[in-house]
Amino acid sequence: MSARRRVVLLVGLAAVAAVAVAAAAVLSSGGGSATPTAAATKPRPGRPPLSFALGFRDDAEARDLERGASLYRKGELHGATVFFARHDSLEAKVGSAFVTWPRGTLDRVEQLAKLYPESAAVHFHLGLARLWAQSGDPVSAWRAAIEAEPDTPYAVLAGNLLHPKLPRGLPAFIPSFAASAEVVQLAPERQLEALQTRADRGGVGERLLYGVGLQRVGRPVSAARAFERAARNAPGSAEAQVAAAVGQFDKDAPELAFGRLGPLTRQFPNEPTVRFHLGVLLLWTGRVDAAARQFRLATRTRPGSPLAREATRYLETIRRARS
Repeated sequence: MSARRRVVLLVGLAAVAAVAVAAAAVLSSGGGSATPTAAATKPRPGRPPLSFALGFRDDAEARDLERGASLYRKGELHGATVFFARHDSLEAKVGSAFVTWPRGTLDRVEQLAKLYPESAAVHFHLGLARLWAQSGDPVSAWRAAIEAEPDTPYAVLAGNLLHPKLPRGLPAFIPSFAASAEVVQLAPERQLEALQTRADRGGVGERLLYGVGLQRVGRPVSAARAFERAARNAPGSAEAQVAAAVGQFDKDAPELAFGRLGPLTRQFPNEPTVRFHLGVLLLWTGRVDAAARQFRLATRTRPGSPLAREATRYLETIRRARS
């Protein structure tokens, strides 16, 4: 397994706080969301990129796909072709089509999209091929990826391309507590299963951690469902209610999440998780000044608490991004 995919899902607040770089992304891009048209993303020279979301897979095919994609990025197309040709998966088919760029690539991926309309991986790469070929509408392909399989990393990647001026990915819910040592010590590919087992037989905390794990592996729909279950079972828990709100965040309709999170500032005025996550959501909509204000409020709400300290780290990240 590559070092990139050995990253532990839940190692406590300090690691998850890296998401604060969203502030730098918004500040450097000018904030806001691009109009979803083909002109939203400028074509790049060379070949369209391959981006395979293989998760924690470490089987022979996953290793071949990873090697093939690496060779493709280096321009070693013959070697990449060999690795892709060994398999018949949709990712391998996409890879085989891309290595012939520009000869027949777009036509082949268009065909794959018609044959496998339920594949987010195919639609995502179709959008890239259309963009690089400057032929057809890449936006419609990326929206098709989200519609086909919204609970996949490919749908999240498509959302990044539809909103290039906003931070990548989706805002994460950050609990005030970390996973147990028993979970953290497991191999990454076993952690999510362990979190699910604990969620099935545990309380609100275990359900929230399972939702966080789902977010970290690119399954936003499943994460939202896990958070919703926790919120229904614990109406008096600020963290459960906040998690359910954060799980509803959609770059196309952020008002859904804000509509749930905003009223919680009155329901839980002394819980830093509300102000903290309101700041996180504001970052993801490009409103850095408003986000900083919420982080400052979070630091004053129960000073010294884990999320108050996280808010301080976020404020420092914003300060550095501005300097």
